[in-house]
Amino acid sequence: MDDPVLRRRSIRKYTAEPVSDEHVERLLRAAMAAPSAGNQQPWVFIVIRDRDVLAAIPDVHPYASMVPRAQLAILVCGDRGKERWPQYWEQDCAAATENLLIAAAQLGLGAVWLGVHPLEERADGMRALLCIPRAITPFSLVPIGWPAEHKDPYDRYEPDRVHRDRW
Repeated sequence: MDDPVLRRRSIRKYTAEPVSDEHVERLLRAAMAAPSAGNQQPWVFIVIRDRDVLAAIPDVHPYASMVPRAQLAILVCGDRGKERWPQYWEQDCAAATENLLIAAAQLGLGAVWLGVHPLEERADGMRALLCIPRAITPFSLVPIGWPAEHKDPYDRYEPDRVHRDRW
């Protein structure tokens, strides 16, 4: 199966092989191609390669134990100053995160979505660790690397969850 959406899996084990700047740019281009309410594009991204910072992330995110072994992580943030359509920034950042994950799968990279927002302790921890201004909201963290594990594509389609025309 070569469907990039179904091939996207949560990968938490990575090799030591470096991820090129060109690959990172392709991931960011894919993320920024996401749909956005009113084209507000409220996202900003922090590419984290510093080994000390990657090692510190599990101290502020309880489900980030794989991050120190990743080659990098990308923090997807919402810039509330760019918000023209209140409350849609979250949907926009979610779409950007999913685009990033699908692009990673297409490139053969492994990645996993770690939720940050709306949990204030996680957002505040990321703000403190990365010196993020208060007006910027950390939304999701995506550790990335070449996969050291394989997961087959997974089709989660369940027809009983689909309603046609009405409930």
